[in-house]
Amino acid sequence: MGGISAKQIAVVSSSTWSFTICFAVWMMFAVIGIPIKQKLGLNETEFGLLAAMPVLTGSLIRLPLGMWTDRFGGRIVFFILMLSTVVPIYLIGHATAFWQFLVAGLFVGLAGGSFSVGIAYCARWFPPAQQGFAMGIFGAGNSGAAVTKFVAPAILAGWGWEMVPTAYAVAMLVTCGIFWLFSYDDPRHRVGTTVTVAQQIVALRDPRVWKYCQYYSIVFGGYVGLSLWMVKYYVGEYGFSIQNAALLAACFSLPGGVLRAIGGYLSDRFGAHKITWWVLWVSWICLFMLSYPQTDFTVQTTTGPRTFHIGLNVWAFTGLMFVMGVAWAFGKASVFKYISDEYPHNIGVISGIVGLVGGLGGFVLPIMFGALLDLTGVRSSAFMLLYGIVWVSLIWMYWTEVRSIDLMPGRKPAAVEIAE
Repeated sequence: MGGISAKQIAVVSSSTWSFTICFAVWMMFAVIGIPIKQKLGLNETEFGLLAAMPVLTGSLIRLPLGMWTDRFGGRIVFFILMLSTVVPIYLIGHATAFWQFLVAGLFVGLAGGSFSVGIAYCARWFPPAQQGFAMGIFGAGNSGAAVTKFVAPAILAGWGWEMVPTAYAVAMLVTCGIFWLFSYDDPRHRVGTTVTVAQQIVALRDPRVWKYCQYYSIVFGGYVGLSLWMVKYYVGEYGFSIQNAALLAACFSLPGGVLRAIGGYLSDRFGAHKITWWVLWVSWICLFMLSYPQTDFTVQTTTGPRTFHIGLNVWAFTGLMFVMGVAWAFGKASVFKYISDEYPHNIGVISGIVGLVGGLGGFVLPIMFGALLDLTGVRSSAFMLLYGIVWVSLIWMYWTEVRSIDLMPGRKPAAVEIAE
């Protein structure tokens, strides 16, 4: 990325840091939700709802935030958005009833909408050939999910879960000041005021937008859903403490965030289609193995019955999660490379739509994980669900993209070969 100006560096750096803090706040219930579940006596579905509640508002607000970013500029929208979450974050530590946690979670969830603001804000500071990398750097703020898994358990162990929201509220307030000091505004990046909301949302009629929403529902929605669910999964499936479970869960969350910049670079170089295609296949393989539940079966042999066990131990499970985290980091960047290539003048709105649907996936999935666990008692049912979603994405991509691409350059059509 030669020839980058100081302003470009400042914008990307301050935005990425701010998004990291916002994402850490967004994922807070992944850790503190476990002691809250025990305190309130929640079932698995209720826990899924508690963990996912911030994701709901963070997703629904992405579309209007994308529009406001196009119209008013990313700097002021980002700053006001972060500032509006400080008080709700603090109040979570003083909630006592389930409904209070849900309501506070809705307001805290506004922090998750920062993605559609920052992705458009950063992209417009760079030429098209560098936008994938720039958006990838900003998207590395997804590693805030891993930050929560490192920081929140330590605060919880030392001062109790009630101190986590207080610490996060202070961190958000400080971040507001840092962002305002080191970010810039460029009026040329704004969409003209003559553009109406109706004209902006006409993009919803484009079938390509819905296809990218489907891709993003797995690489981002799945990432959010599993980031919220994995600490509890390790505790229940393998018997770890919250602190150790969070560290292992970070093996998925951390690469799923910080490697997004590499995914942006690869998307710039090889194209969004190739990266997304391979990301989906890697996900398919990993989820196939992760879906298999811990199984004991007995075989009648010539020497009598013998019992065998099939299942992933904690190291194999964590290794697969790490690989999938890397793949989804690349996939999150490649999906937005599609957007920057095909909608260069409407990035804010399109990214808002795609981010909204992907975020809604992150809201629905933890609830479905909990409902499936309550219904079947099989923890790996969460991965079975994700496996099905990946199948849908692969089939859709094959019929709309792969069939129109010559995968074997130089090969003559079969009919010609026969004729010869």
